[in-house]
Amino acid sequence: MSIANGFLPICMEEVEELGIKQLDFVYVTGDAYVDHPSFGHAIITRILQSHGYTVGIIAQPDWKDDKSITVLGEPRLGFLVSSGNMDSMVNHYYVSKKHRESDAYTPGGAPYKRPDHATVVYSNLIRRTYRNIPIIIGGIEASLRRMAHYDYWSDSFKRSILLDSQADLISYGMGEKSIVEIADALNSGIAVKDISFIPGTVYKTKDISGLYNHEILPSYDDMKADKKKYASSFKIQHDNTDPFTGKVLVEPYPNGVYVVQNIPQPPLTMQEMDDVYALPYQRTYHPIYEKDGGIPAIKEVKFSLISNRGCFGGCNFCALTFHQSRTIQVRSHESIIEEAKMIIEDPEFKGYIHDVGGPTANFRHPSCEKQMTVGVCKHRQCLFPKPCPNLHVDHSDYLNLLRKLRELPKVKKVFVRSGIRFDYLMQDKNDTFMKELVEHHISGQLKVAPEHICDAVLSKMGKPENAVYEAFTEKYKRLNQKLGKNQFLVPYLMSSHPGSTIKEAVALAEYLRDIGYMPEQVQDFYPTPSTMSTVMYYTGLDPHTMKSVYVCRNPHEKALQRALIQYRNPKNYDLVKEALTLAGRTDLIGFDKKCLIRPRNFAKNQQDTDGNKRSQNNKSKNTKQKNTSKNNHRSTVKNKNTNVANTNKNNSQNRRNVSNMKGTVKKSSRKTR
Repeated sequence: MSIANGFLPICMEEVEELGIKQLDFVYVTGDAYVDHPSFGHAIITRILQSHGYTVGIIAQPDWKDDKSITVLGEPRLGFLVSSGNMDSMVNHYYVSKKHRESDAYTPGGAPYKRPDHATVVYSNLIRRTYRNIPIIIGGIEASLRRMAHYDYWSDSFKRSILLDSQADLISYGMGEKSIVEIADALNSGIAVKDISFIPGTVYKTKDISGLYNHEILPSYDDMKADKKKYASSFKIQHDNTDPFTGKVLVEPYPNGVYVVQNIPQPPLTMQEMDDVYALPYQRTYHPIYEKDGGIPAIKEVKFSLISNRGCFGGCNFCALTFHQSRTIQVRSHESIIEEAKMIIEDPEFKGYIHDVGGPTANFRHPSCEKQMTVGVCKHRQCLFPKPCPNLHVDHSDYLNLLRKLRELPKVKKVFVRSGIRFDYLMQDKNDTFMKELVEHHISGQLKVAPEHICDAVLSKMGKPENAVYEAFTEKYKRLNQKLGKNQFLVPYLMSSHPGSTIKEAVALAEYLRDIGYMPEQVQDFYPTPSTMSTVMYYTGLDPHTMKSVYVCRNPHEKALQRALIQYRNPKNYDLVKEALTLAGRTDLIGFDKKCLIRPRNFAKNQQDTDGNKRSQNNKSKNTKQKNTSKNNHRSTVKNKNTNVANTNKNNSQNRRNVSNMKGTVKKSSRKTR
């Protein structure tokens, strides 16, 4: 295939066509090759290219064949490895641990094109083939497993992925700055084992004598033996995710080995963000996949615009704090509008920009002024449990951006489909943004994430109390009525989160009954690596307080909680009845309007009674019909006999008449003669 298509090389023929004798880097990814800024491998490779490095891509190599990793030869500086845009285990499995039937990041959506724990498998494959080549791992899987962590799928406590993968470095977080520094260090001749000074990286060593401003975490062996020590270690990690206030963290392992996490890379400035999104992406998947039906994941992002990254929401079940940090980084209006104009010229564009946002759409600036100079607060969240007094609430910049996009030619509608943080929105004393959101940027329904309605559960989630969501729904309803709109809220809800018992699950079901809503899909809590909620799930402790927390681990109980949210589904009847009985809430089984289900036995008995009545009626009816049939038969026989007698009588009379006629004829004949 000719490299004239604008993509980076994927085979040696294309490398040679470019006149390259040896690539500087080879990027190995668990995703298909999509050259779009929503894909991590596209950003990292294009950034390296913009700094003068040559890069090739091996997408979804056959991990059972060592030769699959050699198709681009041995790179001059090193291999870069990522599982893809998702953790490979989340990509492969539902929370029930059943295998997913498709993979949106694979040609045609086909499953099974990457291994479990893809980063570890790919890295070991490289290490077997190239013994001394530098291996740098990155992406979401490596980033969230950079220190010792709980692995839900194997139900085990695992070491840092740096050790299991045999890699030399982890570039954690988004990695745009750290990857360039790593490349420059390798290019200058520094051995990979000596690269220990770059922010946003993790390395292994046996000598920590030169460290300063660091904190030593509990050892891996101690955490494996005592879950409480892991909970306390994770709290320290959580408090050191900011580049301004974070410390170097050291995790001891057996045999004198230390895994060292440097402070995070600094946040990107607006100009740096603009530069990242101005790189020469082809904005689609490699043409080699066309014959297989393309890459389904591109459909979700092809006509969407990323305006920000980072999130100061601080939800305990979300890993954004660990991967993108709490500091908001934004693109300029000019950069976003320039990309929008490129989207408009796409032949498949129908006039609709699908989304303008990021992790949280309505975050367009840091939560307070001091964050960009002294960092975020270590021991306080911006929105939970109550909004910080220093919180800077202003939607004017985002509103102006949406207005500019609405005015572009060929644009019919600009939707906002990223998450809207409703508690932040409710802090805005100016209703202009919410009014225009309702009027112009919703496609019939707005998706929001209250997650639950019980404050006891919400507190473990790091979400605001339910009263905030109730106030938001009322305001949303009033604005729709005022604008003559008939638009709905679609709440995302989660079952089985730590802190949720059957009691709270029943309360959530009652809430759904009262608002007349039954969600089509329910998300069970998914214990993914490096979230506060996952630590609660594994340890049974809240790392913020070190107090015990209820954890639903039993698959059947999880099924009960999930069924309660969808109590109207007939398939869930038995589970709902069992849950209500366990909760001591059989008052919700009956015929009153407050009841969730009706008593099935009563209905069955009633059905049987009605059936018996029908059977008796049918029997009586059949008897009557039988008697009637007999009477009719008798009548028919009697009539038949009567008719026969009459016929015989008539025949006898006729014979007599004939005889008389014969006698008359004879007499007449004699008279005639």
